[in-house]
Amino acid sequence: MSLADAITRLPFEPMPFEPGHVWLAGAGPGGLGCLTLEVISALSLADVVIYDALIDPAALRAAGEAEHFFVGKRGGKPSTPQEEINRLMIGEARSGRRVLRLKGGDPNTFGRGGEEALALAHAGVPFRFLPGVTSAFGALAAARIPATLRGVNKAVILATGHAAGTPDDLDWATLARTGQPIVIYMGMSNLDRIAAALIAGGLDASTPAAVLMSATTADEKALVGTLGDIPRRAREEDFGSPALIVVGDIVTVRETLLRPRGEGTTV
Repeated sequence: MSLADAITRLPFEPMPFEPGHVWLAGAGPGGLGCLTLEVISALSLADVVIYDALIDPAALRAAGEAEHFFVGKRGGKPSTPQEEINRLMIGEARSGRRVLRLKGGDPNTFGRGGEEALALAHAGVPFRFLPGVTSAFGALAAARIPATLRGVNKAVILATGHAAGTPDDLDWATLARTGQPIVIYMGMSNLDRIAAALIAGGLDASTPAAVLMSATTADEKALVGTLGDIPRRAREEDFGSPALIVVGDIVTVRETLLRPRGEGTTV
């Protein structure tokens, strides 16, 4: 059976995409396989797609004749101000068009989905969220690192690293004391500072750590080491954004899961 045939057999009925509405959608970490049926359907119905830098341009082929607006934000590079994105969404919706705001990962996990929804709500523009595969969990799965594992962890912390070293910074010592794995978004430019703060907060320098770059895409790379050496090794091996940093014992399981069948201990 072909993929198209399999999809047509599913009892999936998309919600009506009304003119003048904005849908805030998540496209997942980057690979086309992470697109949900709901997001693909929304692409096919949209009159306008306003998309971010981490969206695979191939995904826009599902949008037919829709007009495309690129508003990608990349750290350290010129980007579209958030206020301009808000104005664009509101203006296009008020002109009677069906607007799809397409973001990487999930719109409400460090994706400013809530912020944009508030702007739409204040402007009286109808909207809805279309969830996407959260980048953290998509990247962990692609790298064969389980997000949770019985006997290893009872929680997973999702944190942002973009404010490290500023008055807006997280209390890394408090996070370190939880003993639970931490997945850090937008932290590559501050990786040295974050690692040092976690070690100062009580984590051992030998704590397993990984950097997962361009997860779920053809450019995917994974670097595994320790909290003490991962900043240096990431520089030496030219790891950069987009990437997630993973700190905790769940990282150690990857080695076992990557072994050919029959080698080593079964998990």
